[in-house]
Amino acid sequence: MTMDRLAGPDTPLVYQIRIRGHLAAAWADWFAGLTITLAEDGDTLLTGPVVDQAALHGLLKKIRDLGMPLVSVNQIPHRICRYHRLP
Repeated sequence: MTMDRLAGPDTPLVYQIRIRGHLAAAWADWFAGLTITLAEDGDTLLTGPVVDQAALHGLLKKIRDLGMPLVSVNQIPHRICRYHRLP
């Protein structure tokens, strides 16, 4: 069984996207459904369920449009994800 299917075939995958710089609170609505964490190293972590690859690319486009450098995109295994409870 692959990591992305641990919670069932219809469960959204959980991703953590790291961007350089702190994202202002005013942008929280633009990233609705994601937990925004300001890291001590100056980066911002966006963590949460992403329904499909099109939605992931949409999030990455928003980050690009903000002009914030993308540091990393990681899938979080459902069994260790502490940010969201999935159905």
